[in-house]
Amino acid sequence: MTRWRTACAAGSIGLVLGGCASTTVTLTPAAQAPVCDAQATALVLWAPQWRTDQKDVAPREQAAAVGLQRFLADSGCFARAELKRLPDLEPATVQAQAGAAGSGFTQLLTIGVRELGPVVKLLSSAAGVEGGTEVVLQVASYALPGLVDRREFTIHWANGGPGVLKGVASLPSDMQAALQAGLQAGAPGN
Repeated sequence: MTRWRTACAAGSIGLVLGGCASTTVTLTPAAQAPVCDAQATALVLWAPQWRTDQKDVAPREQAAAVGLQRFLADSGCFARAELKRLPDLEPATVQAQAGAAGSGFTQLLTIGVRELGPVVKLLSSAAGVEGGTEVVLQVASYALPGLVDRREFTIHWANGGPGVLKGVASLPSDMQAALQAGLQAGAPGN
């Protein structure tokens, strides 16, 4: 009887961990033209914009930095890109960084990281558990020099579903996937 209970418990855990995951991407406002331009050189400035009760800030920021670095290295989004973390994305801070960067860039991209983490909802579905990961980014794109043609939008990327449990290990890859989808790297014409 004990072996059967152990087998059932193990099977139940496998069912919960092996649920069906799906990915959704929402751009607000919708219908954004791709930011990626394989001919452009980009200065990419990012900063965390966490809610005041955000937990585990340091690991989330590390995951965001790794995901951003991987995206810029692997996506082909820009011909060349330089990534810098800033304390905030206030206009004066962004303008100072753009001025300090000189004339080596044709595009400036700011990325505010508002959410990056696992999500778990108990008893929200027939599986008893619904979870996954979520990434929310506030993006602004400018033509350089002069910070002209400003365009701003939000990327909301989520991966999960009923019976899905994800931890923090996937956060760098989730960040990279959100950027890929939201900035439309590899889209036709890029």
